[in-house]
Amino acid sequence: MSERKQSKKTQEPSPKNGGPMDISLLQSLVKLMQTNDLNKVELRDGERRVVLQRGAAGTPVAIHAPQAIAAPAAATPAAKNSDDESEKLLEIKSPMVGTFYTSPSPDAKAFVTVGSIVSEETDVCVIEAMKVFNNVKADCKGTIAKILVNNGQAVEFNQVLFLVKP
Repeated sequence: MSERKQSKKTQEPSPKNGGPMDISLLQSLVKLMQTNDLNKVELRDGERRVVLQRGAAGTPVAIHAPQAIAAPAAATPAAKNSDDESEKLLEIKSPMVGTFYTSPSPDAKAFVTVGSIVSEETDVCVIEAMKVFNNVKADCKGTIAKILVNNGQAVEFNQVLFLVKP
């Protein structure tokens, strides 16, 4: 009888035991995303990872990446040119993770465009984090030379958003 006893092994998550590939769980998450207007949900279970992200059409897309997650590479400013002019540009960076918006509301005009003159107190964009809209100040004087992020794009902490010519 002892031959029939098997040691209990940890099983890989399966649709039947509530792991990240559980179809009913994924469907519930999609409904949760739609109800709460979420753009992205990420689940991890050991080395398995599921990311649900709503695309432009609002349709969730499931991505499964079983490989280990590497640390993100250091963010580099826009292509580094050897020109003296590009090296003199000041960076306006994101103070938080969130969604970048160029204007205070969809029907309002953009805070700044390329060529706009800014001062330390000029609002240059809004970053939405957890349904809170945070105005971002230029914190420098100059002229907007480049806008490196698109309206509605997700941004990371310390990501360069604008380049300013002093």
